Amino acid sequence: MNGFQLRPAGTPEDLVFARDLTRSSMLGYYIRHDLLWLDEAFDVAWAGRKNLLICQGARVLGFVSLSRDSRALYIRELHVLEAFRGQGAGAWAIEQILAMARGERRGLLRLTVFKDNPAQALYGRMGLKVVGEDECFLRMERSSAADA
Repeated sequence: MNGFQLRPAGTPEDLVFARDLTRSSMLGYYIRHDLLWLDEAFDVAWAGRKNLLICQGARVLGFVSLSRDSRALYIRELHVLEAFRGQGAGAWAIEQILAMARGERRGLLRLTVFKDNPAQALYGRMGLKVVGEDECFLRMERSSAADA
């Protein structure tokens, strides 16, 4: 058993951890795609989402940030610290989020990923399919049904 857990992120320290991890993971993509990173924009988005820390025992490995509409649960951010990547935490978190979507009777799990982000391979393995794209992003989704 992997011992992964999700716990609510609600402290100022959780926000700092998530912002710093996201910036360090994503800044290269922002620069390559000529997008502007703003800490303030991250903080505003954080305040309007459900945010969960991915933990293993007392260690915080990463976090996931979610939003919803009537049809779908959206992964807005999913980041794992570099030292813990490739150990199953991201796949486990996606499985938990799919279970949440089912429990909330939302038919779809959706996310957006930079076209050049290798995380899209994980999303594909987890059953998400590309359903649209623009200049630098892929939009991916999958049914939240248990047999999808």
